[in-house]
Amino acid sequence: MPEEPITLAAGQITGRGRSINPFVIIRDAAAFIAFAEEVFDADEVVEARTAAPTGELIHAELRVGDSLLLIADPQPGWPARPGLFQIWVSDVERLMTRAVNRGAVVVTPPTPFYGSLTLARLEDQWGNLWWVYQPTPG
Repeated sequence: MPEEPITLAAGQITGRGRSINPFVIIRDAAAFIAFAEEVFDADEVVEARTAAPTGELIHAELRVGDSLLLIADPQPGWPARPGLFQIWVSDVERLMTRAVNRGAVVVTPPTPFYGSLTLARLEDQWGNLWWVYQPTPG
């Protein structure tokens, strides 16, 4: 008899996220939140923001589309750990322009990919690498 799955289905999760939610530890998390709001149309989950007495963030959350990204500033024992992300967008050119205008570097310009996608990559100033995908209209 097969075992029960150990990961929870969407209807069973009591928190704000999904079955898996990326968490990055990056310097100046507050500046990254502003960057993500401006570039990716992210929305901060304001009630989740938790600052240490120093003012550094020990926890913050961003809604990006239907996903949740968790962010914190480095702390003793929590070294910086940028992420590698795949994100789906409706306008890769506009997103890339927004990102570059806010300090990101283009790694791969928008490029046809397998005939049905456009792919681009960028690196933000925190060292996160973003694979940006747009469905190509048929």
